[in-house]
Amino acid sequence: MHFLSDELDDYVTQHSQDEPELLAQLNRETHLKILQPRMLSGHFQGRVLSMLSKIIHPTNILEIGTYTGYATLCLAEGLAENGSIDTIDVNEELVDFQRKYFDRSEWSNQIFQHLGPALDLIPTLGKKYDLVFIDADKDNYINYFHAIVPMMNKGGIILSDNVLWSGKVVEEVKANDRTTKLIMEYNQLLKNDPRVETVLLPIRDGLTVSRVK
Repeated sequence: MHFLSDELDDYVTQHSQDEPELLAQLNRETHLKILQPRMLSGHFQGRVLSMLSKIIHPTNILEIGTYTGYATLCLAEGLAENGSIDTIDVNEELVDFQRKYFDRSEWSNQIFQHLGPALDLIPTLGKKYDLVFIDADKDNYINYFHAIVPMMNKGGIILSDNVLWSGKVVEEVKANDRTTKLIMEYNQLLKNDPRVETVLLPIRDGLTVSRVK
């Protein structure tokens, strides 16, 4: 489902901050060499993530779902000088690809890669987070949320990607479509959970901003 016409989508991108050259190179190489490049945050959403991170100016960031590291680098743009990013993924084949671009950035010593299931790794990190980006394994969004809320600083922000799920959340859900049902359940949880206040932004495939009270 396209939420904006191609013309409007292009206009939005053209009138947002330009994509940094390192990210443009990462974007190109992802599309050339990596499966499912649609998973990349991309120019416009990347600038949104960058802007939110710069506004928050977090000391500690947690990212669940690294993919090729595009969003990681966007979030890093707002890091405090002594800040760090913990980014988690299960795909061992992408670790070196990610690291190549991380090491070419000014945040190379602040980005820490973690390989394995997020629900196993999150309790071992031992940090309090100011900003979390959830963008992996949609079936576990609810579990991720419950795992990270106790690790958030007051006023911390949780960003959740793909919460419109290509528009399936407003269509008749097929009986065997477990993922759409869980995304809808997750969206309702964010609306009703008293620990957070939430706004769902119709950016790309849906981006929820939840502030921890």
